[in-house]
Amino acid sequence: MATASKPERLHYTGNDEADRLIAGEPFALLMGFALDQQVTVQKAFSGPLVIRQRLGHLDAARIAATDPGELVEVFRTPPAIHRFPASMAGKVQALCQAIADDYANDAARVWTEAADGRDLQRRLLALPGIGEMKSRALIAIVGRRLGVKPPGWDEVAPTTPTLGDVETPEDLARYQEGKRAAKAAARAAKS
Repeated sequence: MATASKPERLHYTGNDEADRLIAGEPFALLMGFALDQQVTVQKAFSGPLVIRQRLGHLDAARIAATDPGELVEVFRTPPAIHRFPASMAGKVQALCQAIADDYANDAARVWTEAADGRDLQRRLLALPGIGEMKSRALIAIVGRRLGVKPPGWDEVAPTTPTLGDVETPEDLARYQEGKRAAKAAARAAKS
């Protein structure tokens, strides 16, 4: 399996500390993806840093064992981590449980131990909060940014732009503008 050095940061938040966290901590990256719904990319991927600041850690097993009501309060405390704090606290807690149980609390194992591209895709899709679109973006990031390309990675890698193509803040702005334009075109086509 090909591997390369990790980037210092993934330019998804505009906050250097948050961008470094998601680049350096595989669990933070997965958590950002779990939070990435109905909020901006910047808000979603800033969430892991805020959670770490509020809890004092990003240990999946410990978060999984946290009282659900306490975790909701962590998410709800202003400024809220997500616009749907209770729902997203539950989704993140389910992701934590999967990482703790299935990957011995080591999120990197999701991709570093994948036998091939299809196995990587299967592993990602099995994670709570990760659907088809998010799995494709993660496949791109794992291969293009983290340099982890199991055999057959190119067979499952997306050919359309994803967050895996973002290398700079300017790339993120172009990616988000392209997404907005595609959504507007889809809405116009339905009219």
